[in-house]
Amino acid sequence: MADIIQLLPDHVANQIAAGEVVQRPASVVKELLENAIDAEATNIKLIIKDAGKALIQVIDNGKGMSTTDARLSFERHATSKIKKAEDLFNLHTKGFRGEALASIAAIAHVVLKTKQENQTLGTSIKIEGSTVVSQETVSTPIGTSIAVKNLFYNIPARRNFLKSNTIETRHIVNEFQRVALAHPNISFQFYHNESEIYNLNAGNLRQRIVAIFGKKTNEKLVPINESTDVVEIIGFVTKPEFAKKKRDEQFFFVNDRFIKNSYLNHAVSSAFDGLMPSGVYPTYFLYLNVPTNSIDINIHPTKTEIKFDDEKTLYAILRSTIKHSLGQYNVAPVLDFDRDASMDTPYNFKEKSAPKPTITVDRNFNPFKTEQQNSINFPYKREKTADWESLYTGIDTRDIEVESESIHSSLFTEEKQHNKTYQIHNKYIVSTIKSGIVYINQQLAHQRILYEEFLENITVKEAMSQQLLFPLELSFNKTDITSIKEIKEDLESIGFLFDKILEDSVVISGIPVTIIESQISIIIEQLLEDINNDIPDTSFSQLDIMAKSLAKSLAIKTGTKLDTKEQEDIVNKLFLCKEPSASPFGKKTFITVNIDEIDKKFNN
Repeated sequence: MADIIQLLPDHVANQIAAGEVVQRPASVVKELLENAIDAEATNIKLIIKDAGKALIQVIDNGKGMSTTDARLSFERHATSKIKKAEDLFNLHTKGFRGEALASIAAIAHVVLKTKQENQTLGTSIKIEGSTVVSQETVSTPIGTSIAVKNLFYNIPARRNFLKSNTIETRHIVNEFQRVALAHPNISFQFYHNESEIYNLNAGNLRQRIVAIFGKKTNEKLVPINESTDVVEIIGFVTKPEFAKKKRDEQFFFVNDRFIKNSYLNHAVSSAFDGLMPSGVYPTYFLYLNVPTNSIDINIHPTKTEIKFDDEKTLYAILRSTIKHSLGQYNVAPVLDFDRDASMDTPYNFKEKSAPKPTITVDRNFNPFKTEQQNSINFPYKREKTADWESLYTGIDTRDIEVESESIHSSLFTEEKQHNKTYQIHNKYIVSTIKSGIVYINQQLAHQRILYEEFLENITVKEAMSQQLLFPLELSFNKTDITSIKEIKEDLESIGFLFDKILEDSVVISGIPVTIIESQISIIIEQLLEDINNDIPDTSFSQLDIMAKSLAKSLAIKTGTKLDTKEQEDIVNKLFLCKEPSASPFGKKTFITVNIDEIDKKFNN
């Protein structure tokens, strides 16, 4: 039988490797930014166009590369970071596998310009699909500039799997934020479609967090600082009252590398036990420095997962450190044994006893004496009325009892006759129908009702808006502000009115009549999260997801007690909907049980 195993051509092997390294434009951004940091750059500029599909360019002022190194950098498994396998457990750099540039060059048009400090001229290399098109000597600044154009141009199927520009831009922003937060000592600039998104100056960690997430963040931060033989922890958590319903502002860094770790995340959450209601999550920026030989970062292609030698010890240290800081800054109640001298009793009063209060009593006062005998004289005197028993003269008390019983009985009988719905466990509404019984999920049913109302207001009717007595200012980070600008017209179509949209806040002067002021912040945050995760490109779909998000935020929740009128209102409105059987998210709103099914239960 003929041999069937064969070696893959280099360009095919590179495309397969690219599938692991380059999942979307944000993956390219991450690799190029990390290369610039490894080159010891102090200033890094990121330029993207069309959410990275047309252009991703990173310019740095780092060490640069020689002509030979520039050419070798595009070969697979070519790296300056490691020389032997043992080096994998003693890493101090970002990239080390030597696959990034080779993988990127296999699926894009790449132009690299680089120059070292001791060189007069630099090197320019153009590569298309792993093929070197040209290599020449050029005049270029010290450092490296690498431009990646037409990503996935030769893999159209992969390009078709990319999401909308809004979603892909959000992923790029997330990667940029992670790198920028890990290195506050480096200045960064970020431009998208020739608009400046971020301009971050070098500074300390607190300054970098405030620069990315807005000025209002500064007052929310609680410092974390702990040093042990196992780990050194620095960073910030936010105060419990600023907890959010989404987890997008939770950052773990180990040795200046962003990681995801659900186990350590649980340690942080448990430190906030009893300080936050359920369903909200703390924001944190935590930096762990551990010995390089105690972790393995080579277990995932994107290097966002790390294996620790002793996770249980890290968990305990992290949890207790955060608890201690929350107590130290009076965020959580603690027993503090450090005496504050300013609260001590002054020396002159230390031996003095508190004076005893004096009480004077009028021994002649008698409350049972008549008004004439009382010592207090009132200007008006109450006239003596007939005894109260005289009011009931000639009335048989048995008639009163009978009448009250009959009234009481008739009221409750009438209520039972007209009560068409019942509520079970503050979750389900039960009502009778001709064929049996219907069980309605109150939350899902209300979502369907609100969804169709909002969709009608957005697409057919002119939405009603209520003016706020005092305009409300809400703080958001720059990426959320960009998203709000994109959907501003859609928000206005459902009743929101905006006075100003600033760099890190929005001023709202009007809201839809169906919501209250205290719900605005929660609704907009939920709306932004849904938009960034779910929206396709079409405008109707954007309005649709907006109606779904508002319905999800405003619907009555499980556990809410409803009176009879509210129950009947939900039942009546639900069955007037166009699609009453399902919520906006495809879940059943009600189930029916026939009389025959009930009979079978008793006959079995």
